[in-house]
Amino acid sequence: MKMSSLRLAVTTLVAMLAFAGNSLLCRLALSDGLIDAATFTLVRLMSGALMLVALVSWQRRPVVVDGSWQSATALFIYAAGFSFAYVSLSAATGALLLFGAVQATMIGYGLWLGEKLTLRQILGALLAIAGLVILLLPGLQAPPLFGSMLMLMAGVAWGMYSLRGRGMGDPTFITMGNFVRAVPMAAVLSALFIQDIEAEWSGLIYAVVSGALASGAGYALWYAVLPHLKSVTAATVQLSVPVLAAIGGVVFLAEPITLRLGVASMATLGGVAMVILSKRSVGK
Repeated sequence: MKMSSLRLAVTTLVAMLAFAGNSLLCRLALSDGLIDAATFTLVRLMSGALMLVALVSWQRRPVVVDGSWQSATALFIYAAGFSFAYVSLSAATGALLLFGAVQATMIGYGLWLGEKLTLRQILGALLAIAGLVILLLPGLQAPPLFGSMLMLMAGVAWGMYSLRGRGMGDPTFITMGNFVRAVPMAAVLSALFIQDIEAEWSGLIYAVVSGALASGAGYALWYAVLPHLKSVTAATVQLSVPVLAAIGGVVFLAEPITLRLGVASMATLGGVAMVILSKRSVGK
């Protein structure tokens, strides 16, 4: 069914706000010790699974656990790395590292398949890498290394999950199955960290909102608009997520925007934009 331009723009914006909201909700819950990272991961995945099951049921389709264990494992690694990373990272830094790793994974996969980069794309890729290097260089403003590595791991896992999901049927249906499959993995993780369990009601609410709305409903909205967007447009619009997370971090979490983060963001997002937009010009 064709969407009007206004509805398409609004739905896309809401989906991007949902993605940025995941960073804010996770950071808000974990930075104040309202919940531990393992429990947040479990509640988020459970809530996302329940929301997606509800959406599929609402569409009057049979609820069958589809997807695959490989994709579910990638989803779990992303969710767990995301949660544990935000124990120490700011919302903006985490979103930038995650986004950079996702795009690097997908671009790297294209190169592995034999895709050729133009000079402009090569320069863009180098600029993006330089941005991440600037962010992670040792110094007073450098983010914690362990948390940064966890977020990069989460980004690679999400990139792999996205690549595996291409052309695999109804994405909402497939995502529901992968969320359901990932829940037992999160339960095992929570059991391994049982001595660190800490879950206040507010922390649990943040995790539920992150899973049900920012993840489950957010992904459903995004998959609804994807067929109506050109691939380059879809990739480009995701550049807004780290920016939205940074704005939200300042407004809701009183996080500072440092010069290092600003320079790294411009380099990374600008470099990725050069790669993405060059694909459009090459395809003309």
